[in-house]
Amino acid sequence: MKLILENFRKFIKEAVDLVCPPATQDLELNTRNRDSAIQAEHIQYGPLNVDEPGDYWKNIAEYWNTTEEAAQNSLCGNCVAFDISPRMKECMPGETSDKDGELGYCWMHHFKCHSARACRTWAKGGPITDDSVSVDWQERSNIEEKE
Repeated sequence: MKLILENFRKFIKEAVDLVCPPATQDLELNTRNRDSAIQAEHIQYGPLNVDEPGDYWKNIAEYWNTTEEAAQNSLCGNCVAFDISPRMKECMPGETSDKDGELGYCWMHHFKCHSARACRTWAKGGPITDDSVSVDWQERSNIEEKE
């Protein structure tokens, strides 16, 4: 009986670990989190339109004390917190790629983000492409999103 209970607990824990982040399922929550990331001085998610970036790359290059070219190579798509693992792709609302890149999940700021964009909190090392790494980020994220 003890073994059955232990296996059941393990099964429940694994099932909970694989639940989609709330912002991938709730458009209002995702929009609220994304808009907060756009407005927050320390994040500055953008550019809004990758085809017409305005001064976004110039401004973020100045913030990082680097060139615009280097800034344009520091994208969500190669950020350590950008999740495009198979399990996260299952959480997305359908086709999530276009000519500029693809939609993934940002574990730093808890919203669906596009690989061709960037933010001031970018960190080298991504994207997340393995389910076990995705689960680890989810366990460590302490998601405090309100549904």
